[in-house]
Amino acid sequence: MSTTASAGLPASTPQFHPGYDTCTEVTAICRVEYTTLGYYPNQGVNIFLAIGFGLCAIITLVIGIWKRTWGYSIAITAGCILEKKNASRALLSLNPWNGSAFKTQIVSIILGPTLICIGLYLTLKHIIASLSPSLSPFRPRFYPLFFVPADVSCLVIQAIGGGIAASAGKDNYTLLQHGNRVIIAGIVLQVVVLGAFGILSSIFLLRAKKYFRGVQEQTTMEKQTWQDKKTRMFLWAMAGGYATLLIRCIYRIAEMAGGWGNEIMQDEPSFVVLESFMVLIACVLFTAFAPGWWFPWMSHSEKVNPGLRAERAAREGGGGGQEIGETSSGNEKVVSV
Repeated sequence: MSTTASAGLPASTPQFHPGYDTCTEVTAICRVEYTTLGYYPNQGVNIFLAIGFGLCAIITLVIGIWKRTWGYSIAITAGCILEKKNASRALLSLNPWNGSAFKTQIVSIILGPTLICIGLYLTLKHIIASLSPSLSPFRPRFYPLFFVPADVSCLVIQAIGGGIAASAGKDNYTLLQHGNRVIIAGIVLQVVVLGAFGILSSIFLLRAKKYFRGVQEQTTMEKQTWQDKKTRMFLWAMAGGYATLLIRCIYRIAEMAGGWGNEIMQDEPSFVVLESFMVLIACVLFTAFAPGWWFPWMSHSEKVNPGLRAERAAREGGGGGQEIGETSSGNEKVVSV
């Protein structure tokens, strides 16, 4: 996964190829231009990003424990922690040939956003249940059952591609390219999954908007939830985070399309803006507008009204054919994610 060059090398070492297995620091023959990134990462920017993700992780964890929004908080916290690539890039700013830091960065780029997306996917089930399952094309519980495994499959595909690329070494260019293509396939699938999530979310919210415009009764729980300013702010925050994650994934396709060490990959400003800051913006929005404060329907706090808790359990297991305000019956136990 490193670029190689022979120009300027002493005649006595014609077989020497700069790489993370042959270079440990920048020297006359192990120049920074020969690394995969091709530059010294900006230390200040990456320290700032690392601190930002760290604060988001701590705040989300505290709110999650306090308000008992377990699934969402665990996913976002873990994603922020795994965004430690910025700490690794800060180390690379000191030594671009730090192989461990480079590998950690690659792993973080794949893992972090995947878990953050899972946190986002978990919200749609609760949004639908709080407003009306009858307006959704699918049952509320369908969404996490579909999108979470789909997102994990994107992660697995990218991991397989990374393993193939790593096994190629510095001499097997064909195998390296095959690994790169598998990684791209995983990222493309992630964009498709995000796109499907956006389409289904939009369908439901547009239906909800149209329906509640025609509801004259102002005291229904559904309309009060729809008109609540906190709910609106929460929905806008989730939409903003969704947009930045989608932009980040599209950028990653372009970044990987040219292979390891291509011009886009070696352009730090585009990476910082379109990858690191896009994910950080999503994390800030998901933290600042945590559902424990802004969307109590997702909270499992003891302070939540028992009637609301029972209604939530019924709706989250309900089907799309329910009428507005109708609850499910039976003894089925619904476990909220």
